[in-house]
Amino acid sequence: MSNGPGPRRRWLVLAVGAAAQGVNAVGFLGLPVLTPQLRDHFRLDLPAVGLLLGAVSLGTVLALVPWGVATDRFGERPVMLVGLLGSAACLGGAALATDVVVVGAALLGLGLFGASVNAASGRAVMTWFADGRRGLAMGVRQTATPLGAALAAVSLPTLAARSGVPAAFAALGGLTTVVALAVALWVREPPGAVRAPRRRRVARVGGGDQVLRSPRLWRLALGSGLLVVPQFTASALLVEFLHDHHGLSAGSAAVVLGVAQVLGGAGRLGTGLWSDASGSRLGPLRVLSALVAAGFLAGALVDSAPVGLVVATLVPTAALALCWNALAYTAAGEMAPSGRSGTALGLQNSANFASAALTPAAAGWVATHVSWPAALLLAAGSAAAARLVLHGLREGSG
Repeated sequence: MSNGPGPRRRWLVLAVGAAAQGVNAVGFLGLPVLTPQLRDHFRLDLPAVGLLLGAVSLGTVLALVPWGVATDRFGERPVMLVGLLGSAACLGGAALATDVVVVGAALLGLGLFGASVNAASGRAVMTWFADGRRGLAMGVRQTATPLGAALAAVSLPTLAARSGVPAAFAALGGLTTVVALAVALWVREPPGAVRAPRRRRVARVGGGDQVLRSPRLWRLALGSGLLVVPQFTASALLVEFLHDHHGLSAGSAAVVLGVAQVLGGAGRLGTGLWSDASGSRLGPLRVLSALVAAGFLAGALVDSAPVGLVVATLVPTAALALCWNALAYTAAGEMAPSGRSGTALGLQNSANFASAALTPAAAGWVATHVSWPAALLLAAGSAAAARLVLHGLREGSG
């Protein structure tokens, strides 16, 4: 990959993969910015909206490992193409539906198809980039997630206010279709890429079963799932927290979330460089876990302070809660046997999305029936637990 079109091709594949990741992220990180409009449009309470939005993550967690196995066997391009076109169709269905149950089913389908992007675009980075650049490359790919959510935060509320919630779904479906076309045109595997063997007996000996039985991968997945709790407490509920609890307008609260998402995206690049320079993914991950726990604890303590201090505390905390994903994701891929990174990435992400499916409703219930500071303390405790789970975990393959 050092000569000829290889270097240019890998950055092109990374750019398209990042675009796919960004548009997919709008579904599970960006749509929560429409929480106030969804409540009004469908006449739902906060926990019910949490369940509706959690359908995207539920669909994703059900499909991640199968899509990862498919990516290892068939490559990134067909998997991403099928997934993105399916996502666009589901968003179109959500735009046309009038019943909230039908919309929930469409969002579940969005998660089922969108899961393809998480495994396939990650495997593309693992195959196109060597160890010394993989942290940065994965950081670029992962940065697309908060940037996509930030774009949604500043555009979807305005679009929904002017044209309605269905218009927001339709616009996202159109954008997803455009990205699918880019995948069809430009995503390819590098020369010599290792595919998983298709014969079932061979796969049992050295492949998917080996990945799914790895204690280290399961431990990493558990730590990642715990870190999703503070991440999704911020991304799914920060707008409602600032709007309903502290009196900011929905638009201003969405801008605050957008700022946190942009900072989080920059942080993913920084942590990628940090991990490449240090030669470790899990060392920086442990540091971030402790910082996130401290930040949400501080947020709970300043809840009764002026809103400016609350925002000043929670914006960097929410950004830190977004910084860690590329580290855990890269660590999972590097723990996998040759040709099995898609399956390993699917497993690690399954824990993330299982937690993401539960967190909005659970944190919303705590905020509604206990208090908002209690919801922030739940996020802090989960980050602290992740730090304990990751203590002493060995990284790399073998």
